[in-house]
Amino acid sequence: MNTTKAISGVALVSALAAALAAIQPASSAETPSGDKEKCFGVALATQNDCAAGPGTTCAGTNKVDYNGHSWKLVPKGTCVSMETPFGAGSLEPIARP
Repeated sequence: MNTTKAISGVALVSALAAALAAIQPASSAETPSGDKEKCFGVALATQNDCAAGPGTTCAGTNKVDYNGHSWKLVPKGTCVSMETPFGAGSLEPIARP
């Protein structure tokens, strides 16, 4: 097999893998299971889960501790009792300094 055919084969496999990844269903980080809930304002910088709101694109992209627009999956029923230097966590996005 010549080098050009080998490179073309690798490129085709890579393109197919990317296309399949794009049509996968939403991950569990985007849709919490029954025992988890999204908790806004409790994630440390780079510790957020996916779809973190303004200023972020996905998991681990938040650059500020306790950003009120970024969320982390936590055990259901624990979010609003989690304390941060800015107050408790929230089940909805919150304004933070």
